[in-house]
Amino acid sequence: MIEKIFSQFLQRRKRRPFSTWQIELTTRCPLQCKMCIRSENADWQYQDMPLEDFKKILPYLKDVETVVLEGWGESLLHKDLAECIRLVKKEGSQVGFVTSGMGLTENRVSELIEAGLDFVGFSIAGTTPGTHDAIRVNSHLPDVLNAIRLFQEEKKRRGLRRPNMHLIFLMVKDNIHEVPAVPSFTKEAGLEEVILTNICHTINIWQETQRVFIWEHSVNQYEEILNQAEINARKLNVRLKKPSLSVSNVPVCAENPFGSLYISAEGEVSPCVYLYPPLPSPFKRIFCGKKYQTERVSFGNIFRDSFSAIWSGGNYEAFRNRFREREKNYKDLYFSLWDSPRLNNSQDSVLPEPPEPCKSCHKILGL
Repeated sequence: MIEKIFSQFLQRRKRRPFSTWQIELTTRCPLQCKMCIRSENADWQYQDMPLEDFKKILPYLKDVETVVLEGWGESLLHKDLAECIRLVKKEGSQVGFVTSGMGLTENRVSELIEAGLDFVGFSIAGTTPGTHDAIRVNSHLPDVLNAIRLFQEEKKRRGLRRPNMHLIFLMVKDNIHEVPAVPSFTKEAGLEEVILTNICHTINIWQETQRVFIWEHSVNQYEEILNQAEINARKLNVRLKKPSLSVSNVPVCAENPFGSLYISAEGEVSPCVYLYPPLPSPFKRIFCGKKYQTERVSFGNIFRDSFSAIWSGGNYEAFRNRFREREKNYKDLYFSLWDSPRLNNSQDSVLPEPPEPCKSCHKILGL
């Protein structure tokens, strides 16, 4: 998504080796969202990344197109957020984060824009306060809209087009009926882009029963709702990105282990945010209706080790090679059978298994 936002910019200069680094500044959050894995974990590890440690990452950012200052917490709670943005911009990367917008003031917005913020996403879970507030507990929809307004006013005052702003709408059964109205809500908020997302990491009964995607090979009852949202978005000239609501045999998940990675608040380097939550290892997942215990994945600590040693390490290389094998098999199978009916039936294709910790992640199913 971020690459699309800045596609015109990226075309004007040589692309860097890495598309996105997600850097977690804090694991703290003022919300109690029902879909968050923190909701039932008393042993959540609260931590902020010290600025001096953050500076240790900066020399490597010359190879990174986009830095997302976001993890399992609310980045606005980090006292040095503006300074982190400023430092990333000095390295030439695009930088932004996703937020609830809670607690934003005119001064804070001015500070973030002054630092060079390129993009910001606002998370919502409903187009009405009743729906949103019931899912994103402690968040209030009018406050989110006010945060968007503060950015818009400051951009206008400064005569700037940045930061680019978009909405992120998490779909669950309790709000799926509002999805067709999301494009008009986006337009009324003064924005032109919205991303619909699935609840991919489930740990309890409520979360599992609230998912709108299915893993069965059948028609999903909610597809028509997303199609209507897409039609409404086109009419309003709103860019809408929607996820798949049923499984597909993807060789490499959308987290892209070849060009992206995640760095936790404590400096641990993992292929993605879903493989290193701030919880004791192993952590719980519900995958395709079954409970799993999954070990956290870190291939090194960037505060202690050089990034080149981490990235080229044998274990990390083996992890990526598993996806390379899947990608090769996928191409061999599908491109050679382009006219075959098997193309439309992912059950008929067999790919090498993904790395062990990815076997219990819905992302590997194209969701």
